[in-house]
Parts: sequence; structure tokens; C-alpha cells
Amino acid sequence: MTEQQLPVWADPSVSPAALDPQGVSRRQLLRRAGLFGAAFTLGGAATPALAGPAAAGERGCGGEDPRLAYLVGDHHVHSVYSHDAKYTFSQQARAAARYGLDWMVFNEHSNFGHASHGAALEHKEILKARAANPRQLIFQGLEWYIPAAEHCTVFAAPGPHEVDLLTRFELAYDGKLLGYTEGSPGAADTARNEAHAVKAIKWLAEQRRTGYVDDVLVLANHPLRLGIDSPHEMRGWRDAAPEIVIGMEGAPGAQGAAIPGWRGATSIRGEYENKPSAQSWAGYPADAYLTYGGFDWATATVGGLWDSMLAEGRLFTITTNSDNHRTVFDTWKNGDWPAGQTFDDTGRLPDPVNTDTPQPGSDFWPGQFSRTHVGVTRYGYRAVMTGLREGRVWLDHGHLLDGLEVRLRRGHDGGRGVTLGGRLRVRRGEKLTLDITVTTASRPNPQGILPELAHVDVIRGAVRGPVSDRDSWRAPDTRVVRSTDVSGRKGTYTLRVPLLVGDESFYVRLRGSDGNRGGTGYLGASVDPRGPIPHQPGNGDPWADTWFYSNPIFVDVVS
Repeated sequence: MTEQQLPVWADPSVSPAALDPQGVSRRQLLRRAGLFGAAFTLGGAATPALAGPAAAGERGCGGEDPRLAYLVGDHHVHSVYSHDAKYTFSQQARAAARYGLDWMVFNEHSNFGHASHGAALEHKEILKARAANPRQLIFQGLEWYIPAAEHCTVFAAPGPHEVDLLTRFELAYDGKLLGYTEGSPGAADTARNEAHAVKAIKWLAEQRRTGYVDDVLVLANHPLRLGIDSPHEMRGWRDAAPEIVIGMEGAPGAQGAAIPGWRGATSIRGEYENKPSAQSWAGYPADAYLTYGGFDWATATVGGLWDSMLAEGRLFTITTNSDNHRTVFDTWKNGDWPAGQTFDDTGRLPDPVNTDTPQPGSDFWPGQFSRTHVGVTRYGYRAVMTGLREGRVWLDHGHLLDGLEVRLRRGHDGGRGVTLGGRLRVRRGEKLTLDITVTTASRPNPQGILPELAHVDVIRGAVRGPVSDRDSWRAPDTRVVRSTDVSGRKGTYTLRVPLLVGDESFYVRLRGSDGNRGGTGYLGASVDPRGPIPHQPGNGDPWADTWFYSNPIFVDVVS
């Protein structure tokens, strides 16, 4: 593999004059973290200073988390190696670079053509793409059809076995290839299929444990689009290997699906245009099949499914991405097949052809609208995977923010404290301070709008431990505890939020928006007085309703 170069904004050999305003802003954030230049390559200034239990592997418990730089990425991008997509690797990589992505995962759909031909051909192009784009981290992945459920991103660290791992996994465990799609309650094959999904995850964990691959991660994609990812299945995947199944898409791709006048009067952001089916889990309400401010109901509902998993005291990371197949207003169409060829025979679509006429599509280019920010202590593939696994993640739509830094500290402690995904061990009655440092958008986004953050919400939930009902989707003690109006504030500023420790362990997470669209949250005003709401069908301009979300920080109360 070619030697990896730093992104231009992190490379001291690149003059600040050569950077756009956002690049300058990111460089300033990097310098503030003490990770500029060689320090970012080697991770020197970012070595954690942990004490007590944290030194034994409990990150953040009783110690301090490292200073972080945030890399922007997308784990769900398709190319000509997916049967329903359109673009070449080079088209996607160029677009990702144009919109500021540092890392991306080519996440091709599984099927027989891909397993038999496409995966190996794709890997050759991955190697070429890495060589041609040395300032990007480009992963090879697979969109796994989970037996009895929806889709997942599966991706491995670069290495000699990355394509072999994905191909073996696809052939042995893919629900579509095996015909293990049945997941309806009471059906004869459902229990077998759900068990096969768990077996698949344990197999991946074993490949990592034995060193066959350096690392591998799984993230559930568009979990409530069809309502077929039941709460007990999601908990089962997580529990089978929590170091592998680390989370889910908090917001799906296809965010351009409901641009007014584009796809039709019934279109919804994310293409969440489905109704419950026989395969759906019956416990989800009909409203669960919609997006709220572009986010999946499981994430957007304060006190809902995501919170019910966090309330068990276990991290479950959220992400957002493009799921790019066909970009809105793009003028390219699929090329024509040579006589006698099909995807099953070749594993690859013909190269697209430019028509100069807008073509159907719901997606944005990687990084154009949806961005996942991952906190790292150095630059590289495994650093991104470590940041994702440890939950150092926040997301935004529409380039709403340039930067977000979150630290939870003891009231008397002047140290760095713990950050997103971390844990702080405290005693009852202690006073804590949540520092939220926001760097506002420094330039117009790709739509030409200079985003403005209107409010920042702090969400707090009690941690009660594992649930007795594995299909529970409620966290009744989670609610918005503080909402701060930040309209008109510019540059970098810090909100300091006091938190008092009671008898119970708890977690806090953040959310905020441009304030353009909101209302009473799904579970009522006492839980969420100012949350995201669904848009009218066919009238969901994504640029006019943008949000950011963060992962949680956990607080463990000890006697």
C-alpha cells in the first residue's frame, strides 16, 4: 500500500493561504489539540494519561481521555461494483475530496455476482484508489444482508486478507445469498436465521482475535426503514461481539429524496416511504417508519430505542452517511451492457455515461450533506476504526458545524476529563461540569448557505443495567434537561453546563439544530419540548432542516 499522506489541512507543508476557510478552521482545531504535523502522524501529544482502573482498559474511568483531532468520513458509499449503483471509484473519491472527507468505505451490496467476481476486481481498484488519493483513507467493505433483518456495513482494516475476509463472510453468512431472509414472528425459519446472524458476528470476532485481520467493524444501516430490525435482534448482534457490532446509522443516506418537486408528492427523506409488513417487528408504531429532521426514529426519539440501549450502560455508536448510489440532479446514467453480459456474470456495472440531463436520484455525494466526525489520536486507518469503536463520534447535516469538542469534568478538576464515548467514575453528590465547545460554520455549505446553529440540547438518561425485556424500546427516565439558545453566536465558544450526581448512574448526550423546523418530540413535551419532527411528504428540503448529534458520555456512580 502506498505511503499515506496527511490531509492538506493537517499538513504543515501546505501554506494556510492554500486552504479554504473550513480548512483553516480545522487546522486551528488540530493545533489546539496539540496534534499538528508529526504529532498527528505519530500520535505523540495524544497519548492518554490514564490512572487507576482506566489503565487496565476502562477508558476514562478515573482518568483522562486524550486530546483528539476529528476526521470526517462516510462508511456507506456504493460504486459500479453494486448492482443498483452507478459511479466509478474515481468519481466517488474525487467527490469525497471535494467535500472534505478524510475517510470513506466502499460498501458494495452482496450478491452472487459480487461474491464470484466483483469483490476481487473491486479490491484491485481499491488499491489503485488508495495510490491515486494518498490523502484519503479508503476502506473496502460489504453491505451485508443480515439474515432475518436489514443491512449492515462490514469493513476491515487494510491488509493482506481484507478481501478474502469479506468474500468468505459474504458466501457463508449473507442472508440474501443463503435464502435466510425470513424474519417474521413465528415463521419456521426465523429462529434459525436470527441465530445465523449472531454466528456470523462471532465469526468476524474470531478473525480479529486470531489476527487474520487487524480489525473489523459492523454498523447497522437504516435500521427502521423497513421495521425489520427488532430490538432483540439489535441487542443480540451487539451482545455477540460488542467490539465488532459497535452501532447503527443514526441518520440514513438518501437525504435528497424529498427535495420539493424532485421525486414526487409522497417522497420522504432517507426514502423512508414504507409501511409495516409481515416481516416487520410488530412493536414499532407506524410513525417509526419516518425520519425526523432526517434522522431515523430510533435515534431521533428522546427516550426511544437508541436511549433504551444506552440506558443499559453500554455504548452504541451512531453515524450518518450518504449511502450514495445516484446523486440528486446528477447528469450521469448507467452505461449499456455489452451483448450477453450481466452483473451476475461480471460483478461490475459498465462505466456511467454523461447525458448533460439531470437523472433520477435521492442521494448526495459523500461529504456533501452528511458527515460523521471521528475523534482520533493519530492519522491512519486503524485510528479511525479505534475512534469509532470507542465512540468518539459526532455527526452533522448540511455542514452545520466546523467543530465540536465535549468534555465532562469533576467540578474541582482542571484536567481534560472524559469525552464522547467515555466513562467517568464518581461518587454520589459530586458536582460535574459538561464543557461543550462549539466552532461555528466558517463558510457556506455546498448549497451556498452559511449554516447557523440555533440551540444546543443536553439529554440525560438514567442507567439501569440490562433490560429484562429484550424488545424494549423505551427509556422512560431519559429527557432533555437543558436547551441553550445560541442564535447569533459566531466563532468558537464554550457552554459550561453543571451536572449534579444523584444516586443513579447516568449518561448525557447532545443534540442541536438550525432551528428552522421543530416541535414537540415523539414522546411528549415533558420529554422533548423542542425536537425534530417529520416533514410533509414531498416537501423535505434537507438544507432547511439540519441537526447535529453526539454520542453519549457515561457517568458511573460508585458508593
